[in-house]
Amino acid sequence: MIARLLFRTYCIILATFIISGCTNQPKSTYNALVSQTAKPAANSFTSIQAALDAAPINSPVPYTIFIAAGDYYEKLNVTKPNILLLGESANTTRIYYDAYAGKTYAEGKTWGTPGSATVTIRATNIQVHQLTIENTFDFLSNDALANDDAKRVANSQAVALFLDAGSDKFLARDVRLLGYQDTLFVNSGRSWFDKSFIAGNVDFIFGKGNALFTDSEIRTLGRGKPNNPHGYLVAPSTQIADEFGLTFIDCKLTRTEAAPDNSVPLGRPWHPTTQFADGRYADPNAIGKAVFINTWMDSHITLDGWYSMNGTAKDGTKIPFLPEDARFFEYNSSGPGAVVNSKRRQLSGEEVKNYTREKILGDWRLD
Repeated sequence: MIARLLFRTYCIILATFIISGCTNQPKSTYNALVSQTAKPAANSFTSIQAALDAAPINSPVPYTIFIAAGDYYEKLNVTKPNILLLGESANTTRIYYDAYAGKTYAEGKTWGTPGSATVTIRATNIQVHQLTIENTFDFLSNDALANDDAKRVANSQAVALFLDAGSDKFLARDVRLLGYQDTLFVNSGRSWFDKSFIAGNVDFIFGKGNALFTDSEIRTLGRGKPNNPHGYLVAPSTQIADEFGLTFIDCKLTRTEAAPDNSVPLGRPWHPTTQFADGRYADPNAIGKAVFINTWMDSHITLDGWYSMNGTAKDGTKIPFLPEDARFFEYNSSGPGAVVNSKRRQLSGEEVKNYTREKILGDWRLD
C-alpha cells in the first residue's frame, strides 16, 4: 500500500513538471503512465491499449493517460467514456499502424475502410492532446503502380483516426493526424479539432459526423503518380436532417510542392452505398455539408472549388452526384486559392452568424 501511494505521488509530481510548460491542457496530473521503458507497477504500462483496458469503465471525471515520448505501434480501440490521452508532445509521441482496407487480417477477412483505423473511438467524452496518430500504409508506392499492375493492391483506404458509432463530444487539441487516403473518418456525433494538423490527399476528411475544425492546418500531400484531380480535401456524407457537417473556421489549407496549382477541389459529395429494404444503393439522404469560414487557401485549390462523386444507383450502375446538390459553402476565404464565382457559393453575413462554436456543438461546453 505504501509503495503504491509513493508511486502515485511520483507520477503526479512528474506529470506536473512535464505539463507545466504546455498550453491548453485540461489537467495537470494523470492517472496512468505509458512509457516504453516503464517498470511493472500500479498504473504504469508499456502499451497504450493496456492502459485503456485498465481504465475505469465509467469514470465520473476525465481519466488521464499520459503517454511518454516514443513510437507506439498499436491499433487502439477506445470503448470507455471520459478518457483523456495526453502525449508528451505532438512531435514526440506517435501512435501508428499500417492497416489498409483491402488487407487480409484473417482467412477470408479484410479490414475494410473502418477497420483500417489506427485509433477507433466508440465512446463519449474522449480527448486526445499533444500526440500524433498515423496510418503508415505505403500509399505512395502503391499509388505509383499502373492500375493494371498485378502488384497494385485494391482498396487502399487507410484511416488514422475513426470516430465510430457511440462517439460524441470528442476533442482533439494540438494533434497531428497523418495519412494519405481517408486519414480522418468522422462518422458519428460531435467532434472538435483545435490547433491541429491533418494531412492526406484523397477524401482525407470524410464522414457524416458533425466536426468542427478551428485554427488548424489541413495539408494536401503528393501522389505516387500524376492524377487529375490530384485529390480532394473533404467528402462529407451528412444526413439531410443534420444542420452541421464539416465546418472549418480560421484554418489554413496548405500543400507540399507535389500538389500542383489548381488541382485539388475543396471536396465532393459522398453518398455511401447503403442497404435499404428495396436494395443496396447510394444513400439519397446523405446530402453532404461542408463550410469553410475565414480560411486561407493556397493555390492548389481549384477555381471551381468543388467536384462531383459517383455513387451506386438502384440498378447497380454508377451515377454522378453533383456538388451543387450538396451543401457546400464558403465565407471570407483568402489566399491565392480563394476565388468567388458561381460554382463557389458564399454564405451571407447574416447566414454566417449561425456558425459559432456554441451553435455547432450545442449543449457540449468545453474550453
